[in-house]
Amino acid sequence: MNKYQNLLDRQKAYFNTNITKSFEWRIEQLDKLSNLLKENLDEFYATVSKDFKTAISEQVFEVNAPLGIIEMVKGQLKNWMEPTIAPLPKFLAEAGHTAFVQRDPFGSTLIIGPFNGPILLLLYPAVTALSAGNTVVLKTSVDTPATSALLEKLIPQYFQEEAVAVVSGGVEEVTALLELPFDFIFFTGSARVGKIILRAAAENLTPVILELGGHNPAIVDETADIADAAKKIVWGATSWSGQFCASPGYAYVHESVVEQFVEEAKKAVVELYGNDPKNNPEYSSIINAAHVKRLAGLIDQTKVVAGGESDESARFVAPTILYPITWEDKIMEEEIFGPILPILTFSDLDVAIAKIQKAAKPLATYVFSTNKENTEKLLSTLSFGGGAVNMTNVQLFVASFPFGGVGGSGMGSYVGKYGYDSLTHAKPVLNSPAGAVIDHLYPPYTMEKLQALNGWFDF
Repeated sequence: MNKYQNLLDRQKAYFNTNITKSFEWRIEQLDKLSNLLKENLDEFYATVSKDFKTAISEQVFEVNAPLGIIEMVKGQLKNWMEPTIAPLPKFLAEAGHTAFVQRDPFGSTLIIGPFNGPILLLLYPAVTALSAGNTVVLKTSVDTPATSALLEKLIPQYFQEEAVAVVSGGVEEVTALLELPFDFIFFTGSARVGKIILRAAAENLTPVILELGGHNPAIVDETADIADAAKKIVWGATSWSGQFCASPGYAYVHESVVEQFVEEAKKAVVELYGNDPKNNPEYSSIINAAHVKRLAGLIDQTKVVAGGESDESARFVAPTILYPITWEDKIMEEEIFGPILPILTFSDLDVAIAKIQKAAKPLATYVFSTNKENTEKLLSTLSFGGGAVNMTNVQLFVASFPFGGVGGSGMGSYVGKYGYDSLTHAKPVLNSPAGAVIDHLYPPYTMEKLQALNGWFDF
């Protein structure tokens, strides 16, 4: 018997009591999650730092962002739960029928979190699932043992296991969980593993959200504020040491301004992290030595214009800028997921668009331009999960925006109301007066009856 079968059975039985559908239960769970974070702030900061987020600002954000999210959701939840009135064909409305759509939770939700946001990217989906009235099984990342151990210790102190449970471990544990018929699966991670998740979900016809990554372009045209663009793109590519799914993967710069962009990017590295980023407390570590080795293997030392150093024992890769890079370079083959910024050039915007379109659809795209026509062309032509104009990364922190990918960068979205809708089923209900006449739907059929059916499309 699957070692997690009993846990899932208990969660499903608990869900079937209908308790999770009440507004009060949902608020209670969100309050518990908030208290868990508030009452253990220092311990969370320390464990996140031990795992890899050595930057103080990132430690604070990792823990404090979910607290802000919880308060936002609590303030909106009542409205989200209200059924919405649905329009009806005239002949039904005139005969006294009414209709509404209510949103029902799916049930027990498996949330598989990534290493790069061991608290934020695990608990944000949990907030979404709980606010929608689902029970939750949290699968922590094997690559963040300190944070995983802390969550494994604290979750049972605040939650009934039937409502929220936590599972740690590696491939064996994930495989066992994926064999079970969860009602929903939420996965954040790589496209490679996302395919495994989707295949497993198909066995039980389980709906999924897949939040994957992508090789995200930052396009800089000849009208851009180059100093501003360079600093924002360098920051976006190196914050969290580049271990962020929506980080700019490469800068695609118009040839007329590329030399200026390179100089400004080099300047930005020093402004952000000084001359010794390895010992700068605002620069985070790489998750482990294996990832350092992988990233070092992507750096063509003949094209390094800034950084380039790495140290496996210190889990360090310097903020690195590579130029000139072409589409044929190894580093352009897939998502980098590290603090390395390749710089490519283009001379014709349409040709640049065609090149981007040949690659996998990215999770994010960033446009730096003051030309309205160029901006509109890029935004309307390119397919991507989400993005920004003259900014990087910040769109992810806007709680009124959906967050999700397209194609190889994911499916489904969450954050705020979009997440609530994703983790609930839209259930339509038609309310008919007793004795309402529908004779034209009964056999035997005549041409007159069939013509009467046209009224179904008259609103």
